[in-house]
Amino acid sequence: MSTEPESAPVSDDIAPVGAEDVGEEIRDIADVPAVEVINTVAVHLMSAAAVKVGLADDPDTQLDLDEARKLIDALAGLVTAAAPAVGDHHARALRDGLRTVQLAFREASAFPDEHGKGPGEKWTGPVS
Repeated sequence: MSTEPESAPVSDDIAPVGAEDVGEEIRDIADVPAVEVINTVAVHLMSAAAVKVGLADDPDTQLDLDEARKLIDALAGLVTAAAPAVGDHHARALRDGLRTVQLAFREASAFPDEHGKGPGEKWTGPVS
């Protein structure tokens, strides 16, 4: 009896992914402007942080302030560092979203951090 997993049958309609397909994906990302990549990453961090601070459909089961703190810190660092490069319009929207999750974190905390010591405030300054 072999311990090797059996391979699934390959359909004639589905071509296996090869190196040429991966190369195509890599070329595609090279065409994406940096501002778009930064915004996409920031939105992912912001969305994940919002869920973790309880701004989702089921906050009782999704609330995880330790995880939220990590996400907000990363988001604050990214937004602060990238603001000059992404332009005023994008930076303003990212800062607004960041501030929203920072305030939601403070509100969700049973023992809120000292003013200026909350997640991301090292980079953004005190949020109120």
